[in-house]
Amino acid sequence: MNRIIPEPIARQPWGMLIPLFMLVGFGAAVLYSAAGGSMQPFAASHLIRFGVFMVMAAVIASLPRPLVKFMAYPAYIVVLLLLIAVEIIGQVNGGSQRWLNLGPIVLQPSELMKPVVVVTLAHYFSTLPVGMFANWRAVVLPGILIGLPMAFVLLQPDLGTSLAIAFGGGVVMLLAGLPLRWFIGAGLTAAAAAPVAFYFGLQEYQQRRVLTMFDPEADPLGAGYHITQSKIAIGSGGIFGKGFNNGSQSHLQYLPEPHTDFVFATMAEEWGLLGGLFVLAIFAIILRWGWKVALASRDRFSNLLASGMVATIFFYIAVNLLMVMGFAPVVGIPLPFMSHGGSSMLTNMICIGSLMMVNSWNRDAPRGGLSG
Repeated sequence: MNRIIPEPIARQPWGMLIPLFMLVGFGAAVLYSAAGGSMQPFAASHLIRFGVFMVMAAVIASLPRPLVKFMAYPAYIVVLLLLIAVEIIGQVNGGSQRWLNLGPIVLQPSELMKPVVVVTLAHYFSTLPVGMFANWRAVVLPGILIGLPMAFVLLQPDLGTSLAIAFGGGVVMLLAGLPLRWFIGAGLTAAAAAPVAFYFGLQEYQQRRVLTMFDPEADPLGAGYHITQSKIAIGSGGIFGKGFNNGSQSHLQYLPEPHTDFVFATMAEEWGLLGGLFVLAIFAIILRWGWKVALASRDRFSNLLASGMVATIFFYIAVNLLMVMGFAPVVGIPLPFMSHGGSSMLTNMICIGSLMMVNSWNRDAPRGGLSG
């Protein structure tokens, strides 16, 4: 078989790529339906973006480890400067200032910061002496590296993305080997500070979203409208769904954002429980493959890099699904590889490309224990 299929093609992780292609194709079908039975404006651009970013992922997969480590801190500085530029000359859309208009493309730098923070922290902890891990000084620089972009993203304001940055960075810090008691203490401190942060740190509309999560029926035509309509769409699909292109909630425009944040609800209405289980199974395959790549890594940098990328994809999936089912506030986190949106597709394909890159490093690495 190896003589028939060229080596560069045969060595690709098809066990992950084929399910990924299936998920993207299924997402395009859902977006086709969300547009009322048309490839425009969602499905066609979704497939084109995936094709372009798949090429980008293949390029990332070919990068050598020394180059990636060398570029970690410069990349962080560049993206941080872009976040600062958003505050100065950023494009305002929907009441939020999150985008930079760069001519042919409109860039959301906060999305780039998610994988960049992971790479930067992985590089930092891979160079940190083992004896320093239990020292409080070991968390000062990582805390700054996470806190700075979070502060600028919260100014936009974008709570969901700031939490995603914190989650990816926190996972890297945890798996790097920092004392568990620090994370328990941080969790207890965050819980104690939550009421203060709620009343003084969140915008009024963000407070309404949090309260609506507990009782969306209290204001079904206002703050609870998104969650209420999403739950109606998911529940009305039943086991087998209403059928492809037959969803009433999205077609009659009851369901807000049926092509982005609530694409899972759009899918569930037409494809039912079986469609939802298919999507969850594909995500499980992708995440399991990514975790196996992390476990197979033979150096600390590769291990932390792969683990952080898996955590970033997982955050997208978990928060979006909890959000559309009413178990989390509506924070504007799209569903990976299915929602229409260039910025989220870019971030998740950077994660996929990084995992493919670490996978290629693992194949070439000598067998032995985990090193720095």
